[in-house]
Amino acid sequence: MIRLHDSLQRKKVELEPREAGKIGLYACGPTTYNFLHLGNARPLVAFDVVARHLRVRGFAVTYVRNITDVDDKIIRRAAELSEPTDSLTRRFTLEFQTDAGQLCCQPPDVEPRVTEHIPEIVALVERLVANGIAYASEGDVYFSVPSFPAYGELSHQPLDDLKAGARVEVGEKKHDPLDFALWKAAKPGEPAWPSPWGPGRPGWHIECSAMAEKYLGRNFDLHGGGIDLAFPHHENERAQSQGANGLHTFSRYWLHNGFVNFNGGKIAKSDASQKALFDRAFKLRLLLERHGGEAVRSFLLTTHYRNPINFEVVAEGDDVATAPLRFPGLEEAERRLEYGYLTLERLNDALAVGKPGGAGPVAPEAEGWLDRLQSALDDDFNTAEAIAAHGEALALANRILDNKLDAPKDVKRRTLERLQRELAVAALELGLLEAAPATWLAAHRTRRAAARKIDAAHVESCIARRAEARKAKDFAQADAMRDELKGLGIEIMDTPRGTTWRVAD
Repeated sequence: MIRLHDSLQRKKVELEPREAGKIGLYACGPTTYNFLHLGNARPLVAFDVVARHLRVRGFAVTYVRNITDVDDKIIRRAAELSEPTDSLTRRFTLEFQTDAGQLCCQPPDVEPRVTEHIPEIVALVERLVANGIAYASEGDVYFSVPSFPAYGELSHQPLDDLKAGARVEVGEKKHDPLDFALWKAAKPGEPAWPSPWGPGRPGWHIECSAMAEKYLGRNFDLHGGGIDLAFPHHENERAQSQGANGLHTFSRYWLHNGFVNFNGGKIAKSDASQKALFDRAFKLRLLLERHGGEAVRSFLLTTHYRNPINFEVVAEGDDVATAPLRFPGLEEAERRLEYGYLTLERLNDALAVGKPGGAGPVAPEAEGWLDRLQSALDDDFNTAEAIAAHGEALALANRILDNKLDAPKDVKRRTLERLQRELAVAALELGLLEAAPATWLAAHRTRRAAARKIDAAHVESCIARRAEARKAKDFAQADAMRDELKGLGIEIMDTPRGTTWRVAD
């Protein structure tokens, strides 16, 4: 049984798919006008785990994540860069897909773009107008919030409170301050498409309603996104879709991930020094280059997706605009991953020789850890507890490999074989430790060496000379080379595949 926290009901409930064995999942994707920041990465990782776990549990998942490629922000950014909007969005769509891949996120089953779904959007707006829940006004079309009594249920905000903070922007011709645009009349120089109300483009919210309906139907199971989207974006999506198709349509459950907080709280962007630090530290591409996407993913998964997570940044200097930055959480995530990949490498090496363990018992310590991991994910996708169970398995593997487990040789062998199989399942669920160990460790070593300004070619030369000394049985020279490398912060490791090295902590 899978339980999840439904934002609409404000409680944890049992997942009951609309169709047995199948799950339709829609998550809001990026607006493609700039590079991502760390906060954008969190929903990518969170809902990737949701899709992964549901599939491992046997569901046929259709995961839809959209690309917004027409929007006010895109138009403004294209004007600033003197670049056509379609060129800008194509470029940043590719950058987004690159970053998502670096985060070890599996591609969604469908990745629809707004500009390729204008007919579906226009048709949905027409239905809303025909139902009396939307109205045209001088080329614009607005959703009439007072005509939809259920408005505010998702975000749990009374209409009177919403009206108190609402305002009419310059140029808007709507009947009520809470009404929102479904279709915007064309302005000079902006992208536009024909419609019954004249040339124009979609409003932000209507696009997700139209694309979710096309690929998942009028009724589907899960809708996800950041907590910042609960209002107004998701509230408006729900209102549009139910206004067109009837109450109790659209998504059955709503999942929202928490914020990524900066140094213990939200950034005060009015503070110039804090903003300068934020602008540098939150750039996802910088973090990926410095620590690797899997470390960013691992960091984000250490906290339950609904809870806020603190991202600590340390500036090693007084001028935050130029001082070198450290990210302790990502450093710790890299250490955990290195431990995991070194464990897998040792495990694979040990099982590459000798005879299979055959049928029989395994060490009792190996029983149940994968069940605990999967039960944690069954309970509202609790990755923090799942990672704890994952760590138990890695620790057990190292105990056996270090000959610290009191058990017969055949039991140890079978236990290692079982751990190898089950760690592969855990990797598929969490998206962690999926790479070939040698590949990840080499990339990690390159990043660490560059950060420490260590000459990798010199290290390899020293290791080669040490190998020659050992072959000549000049062990004093071999030890001297090891000591030289240790002085540089290099730890060398002799393995069945030869000598390798790592940058010591």
